[in-house]
Amino acid sequence: MTLPPADPHLRLAARGAASNGAGRFETHARLPEADGWDLLEESRLLATEVALERPRSVISRNTSPDLPFDRSLNPYRGCEHGCIYCYARPSHGYLGLSAGLDFETRLIARPEAPAVLARELARRSYRPDVLAIGTNTDPYQPVEARLRVMRGVLTVLADWNHPVSIITRGTLITRDIDILAAMARKTLVHVGVSVTTLNADLARRLEPRAPTPARRLAIIAALAAAGIPVRVMVAPVIPVLTEPELESILKAARAAGASAASWILLRLPHEVAPLWRDWLARHAPDQAAHVMNRLRAMRRGGADYDAEWGLRMRGEGPYADLIAQRFRLATRRLGLAGDLPPLDCTSFAPPAPVSAPTGTPVQLDLF
Repeated sequence: MTLPPADPHLRLAARGAASNGAGRFETHARLPEADGWDLLEESRLLATEVALERPRSVISRNTSPDLPFDRSLNPYRGCEHGCIYCYARPSHGYLGLSAGLDFETRLIARPEAPAVLARELARRSYRPDVLAIGTNTDPYQPVEARLRVMRGVLTVLADWNHPVSIITRGTLITRDIDILAAMARKTLVHVGVSVTTLNADLARRLEPRAPTPARRLAIIAALAAAGIPVRVMVAPVIPVLTEPELESILKAARAAGASAASWILLRLPHEVAPLWRDWLARHAPDQAAHVMNRLRAMRRGGADYDAEWGLRMRGEGPYADLIAQRFRLATRRLGLAGDLPPLDCTSFAPPAPVSAPTGTPVQLDLF
């Protein structure tokens, strides 16, 4: 896939992608043309737009054998953090949008997710198990500060004593420590905080609107201090660029309070591969060939990506084995080799009805 040229008149400050190529399902593509109108101020500003979606269901199911969960929920589609390597970018193609700038600037929010979730949990056929949140896009990206969808979802889960595992790099999660700490006391929540690098300059270029590495370590510290089990996710591990930091990241996270760790190799599915190569050409041209050669050496057939279950997260070959060995040794040395305690799926129950004030008639259920 070849990317269209970047529009030279767009202001791309704090954006990961530099272009807006058509999705893989589209039959037409748009190219910028210098006709004079693109010099208008409003055409140069790249603002974030949020559209609202009213889904019938918010719990997605999966049967992937290399995932530790069978259900997930995402309050948002697209992510303003703008991480250039995000494997979820191609999901915007299902909306007729680009995996490039559209993914970062044209977001979809689900404000009714808490109410829809409550209805799904109330079904007689529902059987509880750990609900993963943040598996596609970050539930604590900046728009959450205004819309508070994730807080509403957490409130429903807490009311039902439903276990949840959250993945984030957003500092907004500390806003919800009151709910999370109460759930943690019932063994109902885990949190995974992703730390890609400790290099603030590199992080700013890789993840332009995500919190800095120091702030992510502060998230780990705040959660751990509140008694919330937290795992550091060294993800993605990028050969040459961030892979040398593996042990340093684990050490810093352990010092902050993480009690477990995991890692995932850089994944480049579909449109992510050309976006990533373009980013390398713009931000790390001297290292681009080295990065790609090392990555392809860990993928079957020397491809940019291998989607096979069991290999997509870890890669294969001598260098992938070396990273895995380094991770095992470091986590054992630091006390991060164990897993987080299992979450409780036995306490799931409908929330207690709110008592009506004395003298107030209570309407009985029809069924």
